[in-house]
Amino acid sequence: MVPRLNVEHLWKSLGGFELADVCLEVEVGEYFVVLGPSGAGKTVLLQLIAGILKPDRGRVLIDGVDVTRSPPESRCIGYVPQNYALFPHLTVYGNIAFGLRLRKISRREVEERVRRVAEKLGIAHLLHRKPGTLSGGEAQRAALARALVIEPKVLLLDEPLSAVDPALRWELRDYLRKIHREFEATVVHVTHDFTEALALADRVAVLNDGRVEQVGHPGEVFYKPRTEFVAWFTRVENVYRGVARPIGGGLSVVEVGQQLFVVRGECRGEVVVSFRPEYVTVSKSRVESSVRNEIEGVVEDFIDEGPLVLLKIRVGDLDVKAYVTKSSFADLGVGRGSRVYLYVKASRIHVIDVSRKAQGSRSR
Repeated sequence: MVPRLNVEHLWKSLGGFELADVCLEVEVGEYFVVLGPSGAGKTVLLQLIAGILKPDRGRVLIDGVDVTRSPPESRCIGYVPQNYALFPHLTVYGNIAFGLRLRKISRREVEERVRRVAEKLGIAHLLHRKPGTLSGGEAQRAALARALVIEPKVLLLDEPLSAVDPALRWELRDYLRKIHREFEATVVHVTHDFTEALALADRVAVLNDGRVEQVGHPGEVFYKPRTEFVAWFTRVENVYRGVARPIGGGLSVVEVGQQLFVVRGECRGEVVVSFRPEYVTVSKSRVESSVRNEIEGVVEDFIDEGPLVLLKIRVGDLDVKAYVTKSSFADLGVGRGSRVYLYVKASRIHVIDVSRKAQGSRSR
């Protein structure tokens, strides 16, 4: 089956920044999230797909058709920029109808399609209003309606939740899921927020400094990062460089400073080991356990994160982070300076081969 969107070896230099050899495939009906920090090139990538920018090299294909040199209006792409870019002098109706009028669609059909999409998005009562009178959530819906009314083959969303209040983000995240289902849209959504990616994505691409580091399902990217950057950016928290050697039985030991970690698999040479704070079991005293990794340390600090408490523990020359529930924290009775024992299963420690190059390959 031909992908809905195919990005082939895109390159773009802008001043001192370079988007380098980006390759992605997005299937029909997929919700695809491009995740990365500010300055990674996320907006540049969207603008290349939309046709706002032209690549120095590479191609953009939609349904197998090369649109690299086609103007934006002929690509059948809906684009919602970060600031929504609603025309302030037009009403919400005029903004939504704008793209249809450019396509010389009859007045009656414009009215029908605007009314239909406005009702689906719950903004029919706002059609007479000007953008300056809208809340952040209402402006977002108006911008989405303008993009969706043309029935795009691909909907591009540039940081769609960054301009709204934190209290609204959960609601609007659910709203985007609903839009994806109801419109059967193929979506490319860029964000720096990994919780958005977990909540929305069918698949995720991690972009760093203009290059794709990893593409995969959210669970694969967040729990099995392929590069040290991906581990850091997705807040694995416990990420250490070390030297590995096999010890038999399908296991290896990784020496990280003075600390040894037992891991699954036969590993040799320089590696990165990583494990998430939620994979660490914390005890006030040593316990009998089959867990391969028992680590003794001292609590340096703790942070209340609502239902969870993040413990920062000093282990020799390493800092280790562990999550415990608030009730477990109270039961442990630990504070700054408390000595604790940490247990991490070998199967929970992910090993990254640092010789592996960033994954700029196809997503399939």
